Amino acid sequence: MAVYAIGDVQGCDEEFSQLLTRLNFSPSRDTLWLVGDLVNRGPRSLAVLRRVKALGNSAISVLGNHDLHLLALALSPTEPLKSKDTLKEILAAPDRDELLHWLRHRPMLHHDARLGYTMVHAGLPPQWDLKLAQSCARELEETLRDEHSCRELFANMYGDKPDRWSEDLQGIERLRFITNCLTRLRFCRADGRLDLKFKGEVKDAPKHLMPWFQVPDRRSREARIVCGHWSALGYHDADGVLAIDTGCVWGEKLCAVRLDQSPPAPVFVACYSSGLRAGND
Repeated sequence: MAVYAIGDVQGCDEEFSQLLTRLNFSPSRDTLWLVGDLVNRGPRSLAVLRRVKALGNSAISVLGNHDLHLLALALSPTEPLKSKDTLKEILAAPDRDELLHWLRHRPMLHHDARLGYTMVHAGLPPQWDLKLAQSCARELEETLRDEHSCRELFANMYGDKPDRWSEDLQGIERLRFITNCLTRLRFCRADGRLDLKFKGEVKDAPKHLMPWFQVPDRRSREARIVCGHWSALGYHDADGVLAIDTGCVWGEKLCAVRLDQSPPAPVFVACYSSGLRAGND
């Protein structure tokens, strides 16, 4: 049995299918870990959702910022459709409600002690160890799975504050911070504050910023973390982090890594048809 982690698919169903073929993936034998952002910007988000859902327990997908955006569009009357969104097909699909219900019940964090890997979409703030990260992820999962609470979350989810963890955080501010860490985080300041504005390459970052996984004394440094979200970073296997968003939706490649073998070796499928103008979101 093989366990493969796959980077941000973002509606690139053709490349996703090609990658599974290249891996000789069998749902009766193998398992997929998907780092989130199944949907948006690519041309076939509905097909991706249906494909992953149909895999049942053979696919484990955490939620990314684009997945949460889809849920907010469906469940919050104040959330607008953005000009680059490619989500209308999902929102108009006959199985829309079934797909959205399934999506709301995906995890925010997945940990496998046997493999020694923990998967999130974006990152962890330096103040969290693995145990605290798991607890915070469960808080957000419980909110998403409650009909009333999730609507309240989506009405108040967007914003960059608070930018530093405290156990004293409560209510929507606590949930917003957790959401931002797990689905939006790239850079931090040396004092552990999040910076959610800069999205580019590490070499171009302002001097006061550093990747979240390079903050001195971050408490999750003993964990082995699989993540996506950061196409400008690309493939990165260092600092206790295996980052595998290699920018398929931007005309680059879709990445898979086999986690049950050491060292992990990436497998790529080039983007042939769904690449957009170069960017990072």
